Amino acid sequence: MSHADDNAGTRRDFLYYATAGAGAVAAGAAVWPLVNQMNPSADVQALSTIFVDVSGVALGTQLTVNFLGKPVFIRRRTQPEIEAGRAVALDDLMDPIDYVNENPNQVTEVPALDQNRTMDEAGEWLVMIGVCTHLGCVPIGNEAGDFGGWFCPCHGSHYDTAGRIRKGPAPRNLDIPLASWVNETTIKLG
Repeated sequence: MSHADDNAGTRRDFLYYATAGAGAVAAGAAVWPLVNQMNPSADVQALSTIFVDVSGVALGTQLTVNFLGKPVFIRRRTQPEIEAGRAVALDDLMDPIDYVNENPNQVTEVPALDQNRTMDEAGEWLVMIGVCTHLGCVPIGNEAGDFGGWFCPCHGSHYDTAGRIRKGPAPRNLDIPLASWVNETTIKLG
């Protein structure tokens, strides 16, 4: 047996590893563009968070902004609206639970109480996605409907002053977007 025969296995192993390594790099280079194209584009990422100045929203009025292609209602509620929302018992609600996907500001499912749906403890600020949960129409606000909140003219869903479904075909309460206060006059959506 010669000295060359002792090294033959080592050279062959090297060629196998080098070929496998080159194949892995080539496969990664081919797959990367396919995976990367699934990431959101820069214009979508730029719209995934917006800042809304609410300094001009008077008590008892509502501001509607466009966020991710949907209307978002930002309502500054009056004391009677807050009292009406907080006076409703959970047993009177058609959808008594807000799940995390319906209210991402909560870390677990919570009862659909007025205080769990508002942005502040006093209950003055209510932020909701303005899309009916029945078939996606935009409800009419400003104390419309039978419960002083919003009314969907498409199929007759009635929402109360906290955006909870009270009557009609809608299966659940109006959804709440991820929202937080940046300062006293600015709300961050997303």
